[in-house]
Amino acid sequence: MSTGTALAVDPHVVTCTLAPRYEAVRTARDFARTALHRWGLGELFDDVALVASELVTNALRHAIGARPGAVDDYDFPMQAAADGRLPIRISLVHRSPQVVCAVSDPSNIGPVAREADFVAESGRGLHLVDSFSHSWGWHPLGGGKVVWALFEAEPEQRPAPVPEIGGRHRRSA
Repeated sequence: MSTGTALAVDPHVVTCTLAPRYEAVRTARDFARTALHRWGLGELFDDVALVASELVTNALRHAIGARPGAVDDYDFPMQAAADGRLPIRISLVHRSPQVVCAVSDPSNIGPVAREADFVAESGRGLHLVDSFSHSWGWHPLGGGKVVWALFEAEPEQRPAPVPEIGGRHRRSA
């Protein structure tokens, strides 16, 4: 398993250190499932899991220097950082009515959404993060950055939408 340590000082703030290897993406999803179910927010799992998967994958590919090898194969560094810490962490914070999913990594370079290329095999991750979260962003840290995505934990109280004829549709709630 690629989990280092799961921390839970505040029951509404949980953090898991991830090892820099393929299994980290699955571990991040499992960690999100456990936390969301403990908070009674299992209905958010699909969206949070997709976003967590994308953010952890980006950290593996871009932040810790994963290098493409053979097709669908990446040469992930297997050693801990020089200070002994594993380089990627996922945190979930629940402050009703919102949940934040944050992934920190050792790179100081912020994420940049590429122009959508629907025939490319990669490059759509941040577009998915944008589509499945309420908002997202990133902040520099002392030795890296954190990329976060915000989710609404409870549906907003709004009047029923008036159906549109034609036009664009955006997922609500």
